[in-house]
Amino acid sequence: MTPPASRYLPYLPYVVPSILAAVYVLRRLSPVVALSRLPGPVDPGLASLPSDSRVRQVYPEDWTSGGAYVTLPMGRVRYWVVGPESGKKITLIHGLTTPAIVFSRLVPILVAAGYRVLLYDLYGRGYSDAPRAGAYDTALYVMQLALLLQHVRWEKTHVVGFSMGGAIAAAFVATFPALVERDVVLIASAGAREEPIPLTRFRHLPLMESVTMRQVLRAHASVRSESEAQTPAQEIVLLQATHLRGYRRAVMSSLHDGPIVNMRWAFESAAWQALRVLFIHVCPVLLLFCLLSLTRRTSKGMHDPVVPPANSPRLRAMLAAALRRGLPPGSEYVGPNTLAEVVEVQDARHDVPWTHADEVGHAMLRFLEAKD
Repeated sequence: MTPPASRYLPYLPYVVPSILAAVYVLRRLSPVVALSRLPGPVDPGLASLPSDSRVRQVYPEDWTSGGAYVTLPMGRVRYWVVGPESGKKITLIHGLTTPAIVFSRLVPILVAAGYRVLLYDLYGRGYSDAPRAGAYDTALYVMQLALLLQHVRWEKTHVVGFSMGGAIAAAFVATFPALVERDVVLIASAGAREEPIPLTRFRHLPLMESVTMRQVLRAHASVRSESEAQTPAQEIVLLQATHLRGYRRAVMSSLHDGPIVNMRWAFESAAWQALRVLFIHVCPVLLLFCLLSLTRRTSKGMHDPVVPPANSPRLRAMLAAALRRGLPPGSEYVGPNTLAEVVEVQDARHDVPWTHADEVGHAMLRFLEAKD
């Protein structure tokens, strides 16, 4: 005789929640989305918010001239091209959390010097769409830039990368060296980290995402003291996290899948042999503190809380290894890449292109205009 189904009812409160939890976790761990059309499924950027919202007041859509949109296979991208049409071409790539506004004080310096400047919002930041399909990995960002250059019909460009943008620049150099002019500038560049960020392994779990994002936002939007106000470049980080759908997913996936860790392959590419590199990193106001910061953290407000100065020598060591590879034993590389251009911006924090735009801009111009 078949037992009545009612005998199993007492177990349902235990079984059903477990099944639902397992299905939820598996779906979050395997976010497969079919691409039936181009662009694929996306969360829109800041343009989808009301024009009078605080986030669009801090970061206006037309904060500079030359703004436009282009629809690429993974979503719509907001970009700006400013400066004389006959000027030398230079592309600025922002970092993990702050969109192109971080360069807003640097752009006029480059334009006044005669440069034609291209800058844009990475996928999932600012006014660009946030793709729902796939990971925010290095390939996504490299292809975004390559397709954007094709759209604006630039055959070659100098490349400037800030924070995660520095690692994107390195990957772009390694992947499309023919599109890069001889000069590359890396500002507080990421890419030196070898080991994964532990908590990002569980990024699909709401609790772990919340904890990790809280740490990221605290590092990128922190101020030195209670009396110091946030800069717009810092405020926009928190505003995006609050109001921009897709932003948290873009940041979390970039930390785990993107150009934050395991970038040795890009910095050790043979493509660097034809290039010159300028490293700009944050250094505390005293030389003693600068030396200490290479091995340990210094006092609050006296170091870059996001990318330590020790990143620059590590990245330079990777480049040097690439240049030495293939040379006869005992010989030294002699070529256009001196690997010796390093600028230390003192008493600054991570958003140095905003807070120290004059110093950064003039260092870049000296480097870019150097003949050797």
